[in-house]
Amino acid sequence: MSSQNGLNKNRLFTASCMALTVTSMTFAIRAGILGQLGTDFGLTDTQLGFVNSMAFLGFPLATIFGGLVYNSLGPKKLMIIAFVSHLLGLGLTIFAGDFWTLLISTFFVGFANGSVEAACNPMIAGMYAGDQTAKLNRFHVWFPGGIVIGSLVSKFMTDFSMGWQMQIAIMLIPTIAYGFLFMGQTFPANESKESNTAANIKSLVSPLFFFMVICMTLTATTELGTQQWVEKILGNTGASPMLILAMVTGLMAIGRFFAGPVIRRFNPAGVLWGSSIIAALAIYLMSMATGGMVYLAAILFAVGVMYFWPTMIGFVGEYLPKTGALGMSLIGGAGMFATSIWQPVIGGWLDAEKSEALASGMTAEAAELAAGQATLGNIVYFPLVLVVLFGLLFMYRKKLETQRVPQSGH
Repeated sequence: MSSQNGLNKNRLFTASCMALTVTSMTFAIRAGILGQLGTDFGLTDTQLGFVNSMAFLGFPLATIFGGLVYNSLGPKKLMIIAFVSHLLGLGLTIFAGDFWTLLISTFFVGFANGSVEAACNPMIAGMYAGDQTAKLNRFHVWFPGGIVIGSLVSKFMTDFSMGWQMQIAIMLIPTIAYGFLFMGQTFPANESKESNTAANIKSLVSPLFFFMVICMTLTATTELGTQQWVEKILGNTGASPMLILAMVTGLMAIGRFFAGPVIRRFNPAGVLWGSSIIAALAIYLMSMATGGMVYLAAILFAVGVMYFWPTMIGFVGEYLPKTGALGMSLIGGAGMFATSIWQPVIGGWLDAEKSEALASGMTAEAAELAAGQATLGNIVYFPLVLVVLFGLLFMYRKKLETQRVPQSGH
């Protein structure tokens, strides 16, 4: 449907979803090929953690840049930057010859991913200002949706002995598709009263914003820190890691698609608090589970993390509206930056726990299992802290309602 000024919201939203699908496919396929990368390049888990961290580092740098220039450049130019960076990052990864070129190429992929969110989150929030948290959840369906696609593609290609280069190359198809969908489109003018960058920066100096940044570092690491290492952590539990990733993210996509009624019924603060409780329980159970029980724990994990990311961004849009596009970009950037820092740490946990298990006389397979479970035992502390923080936010919610941007009921 096009508006009077030629703005085709449906096509822009569809193109945004396709771009986010590419973003999430990079996470899923990288998770699926970590073992191959480690073997081909002779890398330890700690070094693989640094490779992962480049994607999570490129993301926040792009969102900081995008947030600062969104008002002047607009979403169109930011999406051009995202498209070019995706082509460059994926192309360089395919031809990476050593650890350092792998780091650089992965950084470009991360920068592309961050540019997508820096452009699309505020654009969608502006186009659907009456129901932005629900619409952002609908948009973010395609982050887990893309992980489902990517994890199944990776499993299929790996099962048929297709190398990691081919798995990276397959992502060029949806990249070209989103570029085509955006081509020639009229983008919305940034007419928001919150489009003054200087005023946005001033509004960031807020106890509530700082509090949400801290929470975002923990929610993102809980979700992505676990998912990115699924093949290494769960590879010897008797369950299929990539099928677990597909199942978890599939459930996340369904949950986000129907997020509107949940958000309106329980309030964003209530949703975040409940999610942290479920996520903590799920990771604790996963740290002890083997075989079929891993799937049950994974289902609980999906319920726990499905609303974290979009609800955090929507919360900033609703309760800290004066931060504008910059606030949305920075909250996402904070999550990815924290995840980039923790990637080598998680890899180090796996290395240390595996070495200790091998030294105790365990077989290699048993040592991998013990290392994965011990690492999950460390990750569980992230959602446990969130239970306390989001509990405080929930108790404070009535006062926050006076700052909230009114949402329509549709």
